[in-house]
Amino acid sequence: MSTNTHEVHLDFTEEYEHEPVPMQARRSLSSIAAVWFGFPMNLGNTVFGGVIVYNLGTVAGLSAILLGNLALFGYVGALSFIAGRTGRSFSLQAAATFGDRGRIIAAAFLATVVLGWFSFQIGLTGTTLRGALGWSAVAAAIIGGVLYTAVTIVGIRALSWLGMIAAPLFLVLAVVALIFGASHGSMSFGDIVSYHGAGTTLSFGAAVSIVIAGFADSGTMTADFTRWSSSGRSAVAATFTAFPVANFLAYAIGGLVVAVGGSKDPATDGGGFLDLLTGHGVALTAVAVVFVFINLGSVASHCLYNGAVGWSGITKFRMRTVAIVLGVVGLIVAATGVWSSFLDWLNLLGIFVPPIGAVLIMDQLVLRRDSIAALAYRPTAFAAWALGAAAATASHYLVTGSIDSLVGIVAAAVAYAVLEPARRYAAARRTTAPAAVSSVAA
Repeated sequence: MSTNTHEVHLDFTEEYEHEPVPMQARRSLSSIAAVWFGFPMNLGNTVFGGVIVYNLGTVAGLSAILLGNLALFGYVGALSFIAGRTGRSFSLQAAATFGDRGRIIAAAFLATVVLGWFSFQIGLTGTTLRGALGWSAVAAAIIGGVLYTAVTIVGIRALSWLGMIAAPLFLVLAVVALIFGASHGSMSFGDIVSYHGAGTTLSFGAAVSIVIAGFADSGTMTADFTRWSSSGRSAVAATFTAFPVANFLAYAIGGLVVAVGGSKDPATDGGGFLDLLTGHGVALTAVAVVFVFINLGSVASHCLYNGAVGWSGITKFRMRTVAIVLGVVGLIVAATGVWSSFLDWLNLLGIFVPPIGAVLIMDQLVLRRDSIAALAYRPTAFAAWALGAAAATASHYLVTGSIDSLVGIVAAAVAYAVLEPARRYAAARRTTAPAAVSSVAA
């Protein structure tokens, strides 16, 4: 008997915020790959990629970008494997490691942090259209915020559809922009490869950290997307399309925009290429406007979905209700302009977020304790998170050129690998001690 009608019904009405996604509701590899592949293909990443290449040069810059993406694949891929195997959202994953009540702290932290990225995309929509076409930044931001929230409300299927449109459109327009950018000068392929950069404020390690930190939050919350995968391996395969493939391409395109001389102010604007698409006729300008909303909307909707699933797991409200509330909050935050301090935001993410995922991976993949925890709080998980964040903070301020995110990941994993077995051993000793005393007394 066919179940297609039932599955379509589930796609539109049930998001499984509070329980694992059942097998009959799981989606194909291509569907989940579209969700992840379309996420990193965004204008924000071209800005970061351009800044990295401007400071390090083409070869060193692209090498840092690749290394950061490989680290992300290992990190996000491991978390995705857990999600595809269990069907659990990030909030439910966190419950298994941090405790049924402890997960609220981890989930609330990340669901709030990712809302900052949603606000960032709303603000970027306004300023991008103002800079390229002279639009009102406030009006463009409001339109964007409403549209992005509406897409999120539809759910995981809308994210998949949007990714299928956003990624190809990004690649096509990026090639067009590079052609226009290269036409301003007479640079050869050799000139582009040998571009040495002109900046001095960014080290190789800091560049790798920027790449990792850019997806530290949604990457840690990957389970909200990959729990829909048919298996753990399928979830890892879907993650691979994002890291290193899509994310590297987005950063690299931004770097190439700078290397060919297509950026007016690479130190601050990086490799953002929207300006290269305007002024070439009404048709291309119209496409560029649509591109801004689709491209930034893809990122914003993914971030809002993460935040809505996270907070719905905490509050027990439905995802769609929470998405509307958070959409309004995000729009208000965007109006304050605080989103513009994105470099400080990235430093925060790279230090405090990756240790959370490291503890989850160590607990549920290495130690293989993947049942829902009976403990309300697991102190060893929080201690390992704190130690990992402390190590990353110390590395950031004391070790020049360090990759803070990787330091935090390794420190948290090692700390948990030591602390949790010790806790279990002590608990087992306390359990067996009374029995031993009774035996001696008898």
